[in-house]
Amino acid sequence: MIRALAVVLFALVGGLALTHTVLAQHQPIHQHDAAATAGREPTQPGQQAFAAIAEAVRLLDADPATDWSRVDLDRLRRHLVDMDEVVMRAAVTQRPVAGGLAMEVTGTGRTERAIQAMVVPHARELDRLPAYAAKAEPIKGGVRLTVTARHADDPQAVARLRGLGFIGLLTEGSHHGPHHLAMARGDGRH
Repeated sequence: MIRALAVVLFALVGGLALTHTVLAQHQPIHQHDAAATAGREPTQPGQQAFAAIAEAVRLLDADPATDWSRVDLDRLRRHLVDMDEVVMRAAVTQRPVAGGLAMEVTGTGRTERAIQAMVVPHARELDRLPAYAAKAEPIKGGVRLTVTARHADDPQAVARLRGLGFIGLLTEGSHHGPHHLAMARGDGRH
């Protein structure tokens, strides 16, 4: 019994000494002190739409030319909701066509509206890229997106396009970041 008590007491004293040593090595964290918090706070906000909006706010804050009377972060939020609807909830049927793919992207309610809002303008963006010819046409419940390789005689280009499929083609182009920032700025051209 005494031996068991001694072991418990020894473990307790050792644990306290270790805790004191570890805590003594850390400086207190001060709010707004980036150097003090580096590596000690999460860097991911936990949700990607939130992260995209937070990034836009940081960029707007860093730009002295930001006209805060025009900023429209809710517009960006609505667009991110549309992105989520299309990526996570749209039904996509793909079939090969000469030199590419035809994709029927459909949904109901909110998803159908998001498909119209996203896929139609993205077809125009794809068509501006040197690798693709793209068009979107309305169908019941959504859009038919047809994308072909501009060099349809290049089997690698066609294979890549088909390998990307609908979701991969949505990622193509470098317009996404600037498009999101323009929305946040309240730029009506985008």
